[in-house]
Amino acid sequence: MEIYTVGGAVRDECLGIPVKDRDYVVVGATPEQMMARGYRPVGRDFPVFLHPQTQEEYALARTERKTARGYRGFQFYCAPDVTLEQDLARRDLTINAMARAVDANGAPAGPVIDPFNGRADLEKRVLRHISDAFAEDPVRILRLARFAARLSAFTVADETIALMRAMAANGEVDALVAERVWQEIARGLMEKKPSRMFAVLRQCGAASRLLPEIDRLYGMSQNAQHLLDLESGAGIHVMMALDHAAARGYGLTTRYAVVMRDAGHRRLKAPKACRELAALVAREHAHIHRALELDADALVRLLERCDAIRKPERFAEVLQACEADFCGRAGFEKAPYPQAEHLRQRLSAARSVDAAKIAAMYPNAPAAIKAAVHQARVAAVQS
Repeated sequence: MEIYTVGGAVRDECLGIPVKDRDYVVVGATPEQMMARGYRPVGRDFPVFLHPQTQEEYALARTERKTARGYRGFQFYCAPDVTLEQDLARRDLTINAMARAVDANGAPAGPVIDPFNGRADLEKRVLRHISDAFAEDPVRILRLARFAARLSAFTVADETIALMRAMAANGEVDALVAERVWQEIARGLMEKKPSRMFAVLRQCGAASRLLPEIDRLYGMSQNAQHLLDLESGAGIHVMMALDHAAARGYGLTTRYAVVMRDAGHRRLKAPKACRELAALVAREHAHIHRALELDADALVRLLERCDAIRKPERFAEVLQACEADFCGRAGFEKAPYPQAEHLRQRLSAARSVDAAKIAAMYPNAPAAIKAAVHQARVAAVQS
């Protein structure tokens, strides 16, 4: 029985990046032998086991054969005669098809094994598929695009782009379910330079099928309301805003609101918090950009429409998205956005109003409470 750490852990070690998770492959073993050594089986589609001490996952080496359309149409073969190279050959990219032998405790016990020249592609900064089997799984298009967002200095090999274009053209990507698309897009949004993910999807033609609303933003002029020069495309603006949000370390809901705001995208099975924030930013971002021009009454109405008094944490994300929108254009990348602090201070003043105390003053006129609370907030903001 031979044990190897494979894939991303070996890749990141070669790049000098801290390794967060490790995947292990076991060659020459049966499920019965694994369980005899204390490993606990957890896999459904193929044999995966948990290490008795570390609880890390160890998978038996396997091959796969395409049996139906889509990313689920595979049949797996696991047996002691499956070699390490056969297991690595079913992976997506050369840089993810390296391995290193480890001992029973997971400690390195040998040099890097690189049958598909992954180290050379790391040095060249190239994302390259291993074989035409890449085309059998449409999820790999999304995964490669996500890697492009993480490894932003890497380019995609011409032959890989050509293969991905063929996959998009023949409808293979249409077999992806919305939940799976969202899973990969969400991970890509949280990478170092998320605009690269969308650039790769557009380059291979997958964006027009998976994210047509995003794809249509390119070539569309941004109007003056969004404070962008007319000669720039809305798609370029949105991607610059998204990368600004990533550079500032903003969360997933904020990044989603930035990129999906103008697209009106309803295809993804995004969480409710993401959808609500995107809708709120779409509706109010122009007013927030003009916050310094608004009087106290208009400011309070803006805060009330955003439900900022009850949900200040969500409003903070709205301000992050609006800041990214403002700074997402050439020459404004490091521009100040005083509107955010202006609104934070006014929100603090508005939230200082004791609405319950005011409500108690109108025991027989409940209809008057809302107006009275509003006026008290206006007075607080003015002062």
